[in-house]
Amino acid sequence: MTDQIISRVTGNLGHITLNRPQALNALTLDMCEEITRLLVEWERDDSIGAVLIDGAGERAFCAGGDVILLHDSGKAGDRRAEMFWRTEYALNELIHRYSKPYITLIDGFVMGGGVGLSVHGAHRIAGDKTVFAMPETGIGYFPDVGGTYFLPRLGLDIGQWLGLTGARLKTAEAVSIGVANGYVPSEKHAALREALGEAALDGSDKAVVAVINQFHEAGPMDADIPAAIAAFNEPDVPSILRALDGMSGATENVWASKQAASIRAKSPLAMAVTFEAIKRGAALDFRTAMAAELDLSLNFLKTQDFYEGIRAQLIDKDRNPKWSHDSVDGVTVDQIKRVLASSGATPLEFLN
Repeated sequence: MTDQIISRVTGNLGHITLNRPQALNALTLDMCEEITRLLVEWERDDSIGAVLIDGAGERAFCAGGDVILLHDSGKAGDRRAEMFWRTEYALNELIHRYSKPYITLIDGFVMGGGVGLSVHGAHRIAGDKTVFAMPETGIGYFPDVGGTYFLPRLGLDIGQWLGLTGARLKTAEAVSIGVANGYVPSEKHAALREALGEAALDGSDKAVVAVINQFHEAGPMDADIPAAIAAFNEPDVPSILRALDGMSGATENVWASKQAASIRAKSPLAMAVTFEAIKRGAALDFRTAMAAELDLSLNFLKTQDFYEGIRAQLIDKDRNPKWSHDSVDGVTVDQIKRVLASSGATPLEFLN
């Protein structure tokens, strides 16, 4: 295995560190495979009472996946993108149903693939530098790694807001909304890791919580989510835009105008598909949602916007994508259904 993952066992704690700080700990296929191998091994090991995952450096827990590889694979027509998604999504499902306490220290950037490594686990500890976002619509894609499952469970208004706009949540908002379920100041993370390694962890959440509570603080004040977020409860994206455009009141109007501008800057096709995928995900179990996300991902490889978004944001970096539609009003129901349909690929296989 490469040095992209550092793993060790301290006492009863299995500890994984994502070790690509120069790339904001972005995930590669090798990293997903190694994390999966370790989690399976430690789940079977009676001496391991809990698992902790964090990121090297001070800037990020994990800021996403190797998007350029996905772009290049789709252009080449090979299976690298598909194999990455299959491995990553099976890992997300393993984390979701992991039988031992799974702890993440989500300090710094938590985006894309980093969200999939954290939000599905039981103990999500934010630090002072936490910045959470699902910015995929900005590259003509959708919030995957289980986003269609967990976003609507934050509340459809909040879930659609985060999924459509890629809004960034800082520590207070992440804790208030429920992306994180604990706050420990960044300066205490090293001490928390040490205490977990010294504790008699027995595989129970109770033992882990007893340690975390020694460091947990009330933290920043609850975030003030504006009432204008109710606009994201509308039945489709054009209706959301009309509701945002119609907001009155100085404070509400400023916030609403920013959200509307964000939506209009992103791929109209990705907007329409993401809205429908999140709405559908509210009624799906986790495995069904992940299987549907694989089909969605493979179908996005067939769209113009996926390549144009990555080109504009990450390759040429001109920030001037030429989307396939001028506005979300031009996206048809049939076009949305095509991206949401079965891809025809072998169904996603999970780890039993």
